[in-house]
Amino acid sequence: MQLQLATWQEVERYLASSTGIIMPIGSAEQHGPNGLIGTDAVCPEIIARGLGLATDAMVAPTISVGIAQHHLGFAGSMCLRPSTMIQLIRDYVVSLARHGFDRFFFLNGHGGNIATVEAAFAEIHSEVSMLTREAKRPLRCTLSNWWDSKGVKAISRELYGDDEGQHATCSEVSVTQYAYPEAIKNANFEGRAAAYSGIHDADDYRRRYPDGRIGSLPSLSTPEAGKQLYEASIADLGETYRDFLSSA
Repeated sequence: MQLQLATWQEVERYLASSTGIIMPIGSAEQHGPNGLIGTDAVCPEIIARGLGLATDAMVAPTISVGIAQHHLGFAGSMCLRPSTMIQLIRDYVVSLARHGFDRFFFLNGHGGNIATVEAAFAEIHSEVSMLTREAKRPLRCTLSNWWDSKGVKAISRELYGDDEGQHATCSEVSVTQYAYPEAIKNANFEGRAAAYSGIHDADDYRRRYPDGRIGSLPSLSTPEAGKQLYEASIADLGETYRDFLSSA
């Protein structure tokens, strides 16, 4: 069930049987010549919806802008400051906790978010620790990256090998092509992009990786591969989510 497509009465009924919620989080940043700017939000969003159906879980609205200052050298990229994202996540979680949610499963689509999301969790848990309250089931937050599952990694290795790369990867572009086939882009590529050699500010990124890719050849991406990756991620994350939901 998607939170934004539910009524408040439906949410109350859901909370009578489950207090878990899936929180997709991504980024709005360039993804090379044929990758969508919304790639890192589209991937966790579509996988979260599938995971919600597979586990009867509520799915929150996607946090679609993330930590991406180093992509600002490319038109259309957007970013939040780490301090802004920490406060945003805190406010999302505290708002939902008021209603009775206490298991927040953040499904991530952008590696650059990881450190800041974990810092937000530390802020939230510190705030809870400092409150004087009756003993209740403790509030828990966790983060899973959709691309980290064993099934996804196996498919990526089999289909793309070293051409997968580190940014604008074949796998993530494939998932967006499966999600939005009408938005598939064609582009001319001159082989695999330069391998990762560090990132500093936005101008430095543009100089090192002129077309936005890092080590990848996403001309190999297909919607058929995206479907495989989507299904593998849901299968692996289903067990992860259920374990988290029952955690102490």
